[in-house]
Amino acid sequence: MSRDMTPATTVGPPDAPGTSGRPSVRAATSADAEGIVRMRSGYVLSEPLSEEWIRRCTCELAPRLDPAGDARAFVIDAPDGSMAACALGLIHPVLPAPAYPKGLAARVHVVATRPDVRRRGYARAVVIALLDQLHTEHVTLFELHASKEAAPLYRELGFASSAALMRMTRLEQPAAFNTRSSGGSPRGACDGPGWMPPEQYAGTVLKATCFACLYFTDEDDRPPQLHSVYSPAHPWQLVGGTMEPGERPWETAMRECEEETGLTLVGPPRLLATVYGLPGAQWPYSTVGMVFDGGRLTAAQIRSIALDPREHDEARVLPLAEWEQRMPLRDFARLRAVAKTRRTGVAAYFDAWDWETE
Repeated sequence: MSRDMTPATTVGPPDAPGTSGRPSVRAATSADAEGIVRMRSGYVLSEPLSEEWIRRCTCELAPRLDPAGDARAFVIDAPDGSMAACALGLIHPVLPAPAYPKGLAARVHVVATRPDVRRRGYARAVVIALLDQLHTEHVTLFELHASKEAAPLYRELGFASSAALMRMTRLEQPAAFNTRSSGGSPRGACDGPGWMPPEQYAGTVLKATCFACLYFTDEDDRPPQLHSVYSPAHPWQLVGGTMEPGERPWETAMRECEEETGLTLVGPPRLLATVYGLPGAQWPYSTVGMVFDGGRLTAAQIRSIALDPREHDEARVLPLAEWEQRMPLRDFARLRAVAKTRRTGVAAYFDAWDWETE
């Protein structure tokens, strides 16, 4: 940083709002990112952002508002829960100097107040709260671009004008779309050289069918399984099935248990295994599944199992070794992996649940 950017005066932390009658200021979280972006779009920028750019900026800002991020913001809420005012600062490193020994600077990037609540001290309150917070994090160099209307407030808080500030915008050439991104972030969610709208990006990513199952045993640690009436390729099955829209895996397991056996399952959920399979000729999507521990069933519970005849026609309980003769090798390998997890407490990862390729 050049000497021209050094503040003309060194100031201590300004007084924070806290007296009676002052507006209520709170620290922003990632959930406030969209509100801050819309305040910037509506009241700071010379031209409002499109909805596409609001999504991109929101995705960029949200993780940066986490405690480990480089953004700090304070907001005032209106009585209806909407955002009335906000101040956003972005922390960045600089080479240390006597005026900023920790090598930290911050740019006050957004200060905005809704027109209907102006002249109530909201801007002053959020800016003071922001400066106080940044100061506690050893930021001692503050920068901002002030409008003519706001300049008196900033001068009062200790900012000094600098005639040496120069600025240039130099845009990159548009890059070709690239649906892959570093760190696993989808281009449909975050900004980047290959960004595309979320609905367009969604058409390029891996598709998968998800299921959830339960592994039960009787009181002698023998696993029961259900005989399928519709799947000769997988004749004996764990209790479970495909997830429905809006369900979470454990919810699927509980629902399938009641539908297939009449038993009501209680938690808490305990994951035994994660299952993955590649697509094949029989099904065009990958398969992702979770196998939960259903616990031990009493003899009375096993006798009470009420099968859905559209799916299963028999429930049988056998020692693990005897199941090997009645199941395809891949099915038994999964059952054996899950049984080992129950015995050892070490979660299983079974990634050979592929669909047939021919």
